[in-house]
Amino acid sequence: MVAFGKKLKERQIQEWQGYYINYKLMKKKVKQYTRQIEVRALDRRNVLKDFSRMLDNQIEKIVLFLLEQEGLLASRIANLNEQQDSLQEQPDISKISELREAYRAVGQDLLKLFFFVEINAIGLRKILKKFDKRFGYRFTDYYVKTRANHPYSQLQQVFKHVGLVAVVGAISRNLAELQDRQGSYLSIYDQPGLPLQDPVIEAIKKAADRLTYSTNFLHYLAQHALIMQEELPTPAEELVDDQRYHFISLLLNLANTFLYMVNTYIIVPTADDYSMSLGAAATVCGIVIGAMAVAQVFSSVYFSAWSNRSYFKPLVFSSIVLVVGNAMYALAYDLNSIMVLIIGRLFCGLGSARAVNRRYISDCVPLKIRLQASAGFVSASALGMACGPALGGLLQTNFKIHKITFNQETLPGWLMAAAWLIYLLWLWISFKEPAREAEENHTPQESNAENDKLENSLAQPLLLTSEENELDEEGAQDCDASEEAPQDSYQPANSIGSAYRLLTPSVKVQLLIYFMLKYAMEILLSESSVITTHYFNWSTGTVAIFLACLGLTVLPVNVVVGSYISNMFEDR
Repeated sequence: MVAFGKKLKERQIQEWQGYYINYKLMKKKVKQYTRQIEVRALDRRNVLKDFSRMLDNQIEKIVLFLLEQEGLLASRIANLNEQQDSLQEQPDISKISELREAYRAVGQDLLKLFFFVEINAIGLRKILKKFDKRFGYRFTDYYVKTRANHPYSQLQQVFKHVGLVAVVGAISRNLAELQDRQGSYLSIYDQPGLPLQDPVIEAIKKAADRLTYSTNFLHYLAQHALIMQEELPTPAEELVDDQRYHFISLLLNLANTFLYMVNTYIIVPTADDYSMSLGAAATVCGIVIGAMAVAQVFSSVYFSAWSNRSYFKPLVFSSIVLVVGNAMYALAYDLNSIMVLIIGRLFCGLGSARAVNRRYISDCVPLKIRLQASAGFVSASALGMACGPALGGLLQTNFKIHKITFNQETLPGWLMAAAWLIYLLWLWISFKEPAREAEENHTPQESNAENDKLENSLAQPLLLTSEENELDEEGAQDCDASEEAPQDSYQPANSIGSAYRLLTPSVKVQLLIYFMLKYAMEILLSESSVITTHYFNWSTGTVAIFLACLGLTVLPVNVVVGSYISNMFEDR
C-alpha cells in the first residue's frame, strides 16, 4: 500500500514543509473523531465545529505563507525593474543578459509557488472527501459554500491565484522587453497572440493551466470517456509531457474510434435482410449485431495489457483483424453461411482498440489539450454512431465481379474492409510510437537521479530536523487502506478476473447503470429495422435516416447534461 499522505509529502518542497496542509495530522484527527463518537465521548456537532476550526487554521497558514512569498517575489521584480531602467540610459549587452537570467530565476521560484498551491489544493480536497466518507456527511458542500462565499474568504486564495498571475505578467512583460527585438515599441499587451519563447514562461503557463482546470462541458466529456489524469503533478511531468505528444498519432487514434463506431452500426439497417437471405430468421440480426460487442469484452482486456508495451502494434493488429472480419462478413453471402457471418462480426469485435485510444489520450496528450482530445474521442464515437447507419442506407446497389456479390447486404463489409486497409497504410506511415518510461529510464538509479535533478531545478532541499525525520518515519508506517488502492491498481488489468477485483462498489454501480443504458440502446438499434418494417413498412433508407438522427442526438443531450443538469443535482 502507498498512503496518499506519503505521496503528498514526497511532492513537497522540503524547506517549505512546515507551511503545507498537515494531511497526516488531519487524517489522524478524523480517526480520533470516529473512535470518540463510537464511545459517545463527543457528539457530531462538536466534531464539525472542531474539524472546521482545524481546517480554517490550516488554510490560514497556507494563505499567509503564500502572501509572504508573493511579496518577496514582487520586491525582487521591483529591484530588477530599477536595474532595467538604468540600463535603458546606458545599454550594456552583458548586463542585459544577466538581468534576463535574474528574471528567469524569479520565474523558477514562482513555479515552485504554483506547485505549492496546487498540492495544498489537492490535499484539502482529499481530506474533505475522507471526512465525508467516514461520517456520511455532505460536509464538503457546507464548508466550501460557507468559506468561499464569505467576503473575507481565505479559501478562495488557495483556489484563485490573482497575485500569482500578476507576478507572471510582470516577468513576461520584462522578459519580452529584454529580448533581442530591441527598438520595438510594441509590448506583450499589444500582441497577445504572439507567444513569448522562453522555457520558464512556458512551464509557468502549464502550471497555471493545471490550477485553472475546472468543471465544464469538455471536462464532462473527458469523464464520459473514462479518461483520468494523475492527481499529484511533478515538475518532470510539466516539463516533458510535450515530448510524448504527436498530433498525427492522436488524429489516428480518433480516426480509429470513428471508424470502429461506423463499423459497429453500418450493418444495422440491413442486418435483418442479410440474415433472411442466408435462411435465418430476421431476428437473428440481433445476434449478428451483438456478436461484435461480446467479442469486445475480451479484446478490451488484452489490448489494455498490450498498451503497457506499445501503442503502435495493437493498432496495427486491430486494423488487420478488422480487415479480415469485414471481408468474412461480406463473403458470407456468396458462401451462404450464417456462421461465417457471425464469425466475421466476432473478428470485428476482437479488433476493438478503444482501450488503446483512451489510454493514448490519457498518457501521451499534454494536459493543456487533454480535455479537447477527450472531447474529440466522445465526439468521434457519437459521429461514427450516426454515420454508420446513414452509410448503410446509402449503399443501395447490386452487381457481381467474378462471382463476388456486391449489394446492400455485403457492401458495408467491403466498404469497411477497404476503409481499414487505407487506415492501416496511413497508420504504418504516420504513427509515431511515444517514448516509454522503461526506455527513458534504463535503471531505477537513473530514474531517481533524473527526478532529483528536476526537483533540484525548482528547489534547494534542506536537511530535515530530527523531529521532521520522526514524523516522516511515522508517516511512512501510517497507511490507510481506505485512502489509496495498491500501486498495482494503476496498471491495466491483464484478465477479466483481475479487472473485476480492482472495482470498488461505487464503480460497480456506475458500470451497472452504463450496462443497462447500453443494453436498452442496443435492443433499440438492433431490432429497429425488424420492428419498423413489420409495423410501418419502412424501407432500408428510412430506417437508416431514423438511426442517423438518433445518433446525432447524443452530443446535444451531453451538452445539456454536462453543462446544466450536472450542476443542479448530485451525481446520484
